Amino acid sequence: MRPITLASGQFGDLPLEELCALTKEMGYDGLELACHAHFDIDKALQDSEYVPYIKETLKKYGLECYAISAHLMGQCVGDEWDERLNNFAPGIYADQPGEIRKWAVQKMKLVPRAAEKLGVKVVNGFMGSPIWSKWYSFPQTTQKMVDDGYARTAELWNPILDEFDLYNVKFALEVHPTEIAFDYYTTEKLLEVFSHRTALGINYDPSHLVWQGVNELIFLRDFSNRIYHVHMKDVKINRDEKAGMLGSHLEFGDTRRGWNFVSVGHGDVDFDGIIRELNQMGYEGPLSVEWEDSGMDRRIGAKESCEYVRRYNFYPSGTAFDSSLKVG
Repeated sequence: MRPITLASGQFGDLPLEELCALTKEMGYDGLELACHAHFDIDKALQDSEYVPYIKETLKKYGLECYAISAHLMGQCVGDEWDERLNNFAPGIYADQPGEIRKWAVQKMKLVPRAAEKLGVKVVNGFMGSPIWSKWYSFPQTTQKMVDDGYARTAELWNPILDEFDLYNVKFALEVHPTEIAFDYYTTEKLLEVFSHRTALGINYDPSHLVWQGVNELIFLRDFSNRIYHVHMKDVKINRDEKAGMLGSHLEFGDTRRGWNFVSVGHGDVDFDGIIRELNQMGYEGPLSVEWEDSGMDRRIGAKESCEYVRRYNFYPSGTAFDSSLKVG
């Protein structure tokens, strides 16, 4: 069966061993290790004992690592700076846009080498976007602005992806608002701009599509050859007519919001349909629960999410249901 893993980023306050014990207790098969929390890129490349320690700790609890995530540093590569990026980079670079981007590019080039040492072939993450602030066309956003934004993204990321090719590791962009690809058509354009190079694919997370009104099954079907990793995350749409889809500047978890991320099975994502599409496309990789639910205790929510995903982690029948409906 496809392994069920837990994304570690939302548990970044726990030491690795404590998280491993909890992850096993909750019923998971492995961890998707976040580079900002539980997998230090510099240590992996500089300390000969670090990667063996990671592997031994995972093995001690019967866990595997199939992917690592580099969301925060990746965001710093492509974004136009504002003060929020200070949270994603070392403090010595605070309020220095050029230094933050330089640090992020250098670090992302090291990620595939560290992943290869760990035995991991997929790195999930963000790419940022130089044009996200222009998503609503007022003041008017011209097509040239959009094209220039994609060209700038390619300029920044192609040298990084060259390093991924060098180590035979793939980068899986989580299609997500604030990214250069945030829905169906922007994903289509991104892959075209990068000439469909195999180093760049998708970390499929349906929760970010559903609240935008994008059909999560059509997206999965049409981009099936680029799905390198799958996040199992749910979102609940609030039908209250007061609540718009843009969030109203209300914090996650506020029940007045137009939508909220919720534990798997508590929202509107069609997980049954997703599993059927994954079966049809032959996806055998991990189903990684990215637990984000401000309205539920995380130990309860993450355990319940694992149980829910395991129930839905089925394979197709080996025989057609109507194969015996014949005479003679």
